[in-house]
Amino acid sequence: MTNKTPNNLPSLEESLTEISQLIDKMEHGELTLEQSLHHFERGITLIKHCQKVLEKAEQKVQILIQNNNQDELAAYGEKNNDEDAGANDHHQ
Repeated sequence: MTNKTPNNLPSLEESLTEISQLIDKMEHGELTLEQSLHHFERGITLIKHCQKVLEKAEQKVQILIQNNNQDELAAYGEKNNDEDAGANDHHQ
């Protein structure tokens, strides 16, 4: 069973496999012109789909990195505040 996306396109991995199969079929030269054009069109559709999937994944990664950096900055700020408070206790 294939994993279909909401617009009935296969997953990234399945798309890449299908693109590879389309290329193999077209390279063998046994297709009619009409079949070749159909395969080419399908390949373009799959490539655009893969690009969108990868762009969404990249956006998610960027968001996670930003959130992680904010958490690290907050933790660093809390650590410095604790150290400053401890330093003030020693000077009193």
